[in-house]
Amino acid sequence: MTSEHPGPDSPLVPRAAPPRTDRVDLTGRTALVTGGGSGIGRACAEAFAVAGAVGGVPHAVDLTAADTVPALPSAVDILVNSAGTQHIAPLEDFPPARFELIQRLMVTVPFLLLRHCLPHMYRHGWGRVVNISSVHGLRASPFKSAYVAAKHGLEWLSKVAALEGAAHGIPPEDVVTDVLLGRSAIKRLIEPAEVAAVAVWLCGPHTGYLTGASLPLDGGWGAS
Repeated sequence: MTSEHPGPDSPLVPRAAPPRTDRVDLTGRTALVTGGGSGIGRACAEAFAVAGAVGGVPHAVDLTAADTVPALPSAVDILVNSAGTQHIAPLEDFPPARFELIQRLMVTVPFLLLRHCLPHMYRHGWGRVVNISSVHGLRASPFKSAYVAAKHGLEWLSKVAALEGAAHGIPPEDVVTDVLLGRSAIKRLIEPAEVAAVAVWLCGPHTGYLTGASLPLDGGWGAS
């Protein structure tokens, strides 16, 4: 008798069931998934197809090319930004061109696709945006400056899109009071001189131990 664990083909070990998507009915909806050739993007494309979303047409394109996004379909109900790449190097050795490419692919392209697809969603009163982020959108790791910066950017681009989508259709004259200052305890916009004063203070003799922190000059947003 041995103490070996049963292998994955053993009847004693049930196989993991694939994710259930049949309970979500997306019949008649069109989804645009970036990075659909492999990995998470491909899994998303297949799952949306199982759920009934239409638009199963592959687009073999370079998303970082300037003319790519305008050529993609804009009449979509679901946008999934999944395309991404990685490069690992210390900051002093990180190739600037590679850093810029990663920002373009993982932040600028999702922004351009939002611009491209949101008008259709707004006109039809229904739409979903799914931006595939990472733990690196919340935390940092060494040697991944471009990826960490991009995922943080994508996280907050998502939040802006959520706020704009929720507030879509309100009168322009109410934007400052209802959107920009809606969560602010101090009901005015910050003055540039106030930001400059804090920037100067950060460079003074008493802040040598302050590093890696965020100072929210947010009028109390974070407290609400």
